[in-house]
Amino acid sequence: MKKETAILAILIAFLVGFITGAIVAILRGTKGAEKVAGGPPPQVSQMAQEEPDLTAMNLRINTLKDIVKKDPKNLSALEELGNLYFDTGQPKESIEAYTQYLAIKPENANVRTDMGIMYRALGDFDRAIEEFRKTAQSDPRHVNSRYNIGIVLLHDKNDIQGAIKAWEEYLKVDSKSEKAQRVRAQIERMKKMGK
Repeated sequence: MKKETAILAILIAFLVGFITGAIVAILRGTKGAEKVAGGPPPQVSQMAQEEPDLTAMNLRINTLKDIVKKDPKNLSALEELGNLYFDTGQPKESIEAYTQYLAIKPENANVRTDMGIMYRALGDFDRAIEEFRKTAQSDPRHVNSRYNIGIVLLHDKNDIQGAIKAWEEYLKVDSKSEKAQRVRAQIERMKKMGK
């Protein structure tokens, strides 16, 4: 019974960590994406601080769809559209927008990571891991993709050893942050459970 309780505690801790990490990734990702995509800054970070106004978000989605229809290579509009679908819980639509974006600019680590999160939301865990690994390969310093590999392996694939390996790789990139300290402690707990 102690082992089951420990596993449950670990899963709860990681779920809380994942949600926090995803929120931070979204907020940081949209700020970093402004520099990459150009154009006006996305509205996601502003909306995340306030109670989301779904009517306004849906109006913005429709506006962006019109922009993309007229200019299918508008990276700024595609990214913002994907982010709004992400924020409104529409993973299929989000993936479509991100896929269009990545067809033009495949090296954007934040967009690819967000797309991986959306594949996870659809239950396509292998594809989520594939997208996170592509990101980690194209941008070896991208911490959120590496972190998410471990999350999916642990929580969705029940692969504790795989998650440990993924987070050990994560710690090679981020060894000093508060998140890194939590990951390191989690790895130690998982290793002790395996003994």
